[in-house]
Amino acid sequence: MKTFKKGQKIQVSWEKEKQKERALKAQRDATIESVLDNIPKTLPALDRAYKIQQRCANVGFDWVQLSPVINKIKEELDEVLQEVKRADLNEDQKQSRIEDELGDLLFANVNLVRHLKANPEQVLRHANSKFENRFKSVESIVSKKNKIMANCTLEELDAIW
Repeated sequence: MKTFKKGQKIQVSWEKEKQKERALKAQRDATIESVLDNIPKTLPALDRAYKIQQRCANVGFDWVQLSPVINKIKEELDEVLQEVKRADLNEDQKQSRIEDELGDLLFANVNLVRHLKANPEQVLRHANSKFENRFKSVESIVSKKNKIMANCTLEELDAIW
């Protein structure tokens, strides 16, 4: 038996009700009903990926353990690197394939975030803020040394980082 926090129980119940509504609508419209129907295409991509994965998990299409989620990220990263190394495609084809694999890698990372009970939008906002603050510190230190960032080597900047 699954244990739910109060908010999770409400969310699961709400999702079940929405699922019933979609099934009834599909019957009326004589269409095939999908749990992915009615996820707004206008949602930001990160939020939409999270919602897609939540819906799939609610019907049992989800890994129970963390290790396959991590293995999937490694697999997707390997596929990105394979496309980067390809020499048999023109630049447009190569870029298109790289972007396709990068999308899979991002999607797999959203899945890891979801499995670790976090919200990807919030996690990324926090990472952005943390990076910005640290970068601004680097800028400040460089300025105090009477240097210009663009004239510093990457090694110098990395040492300050």
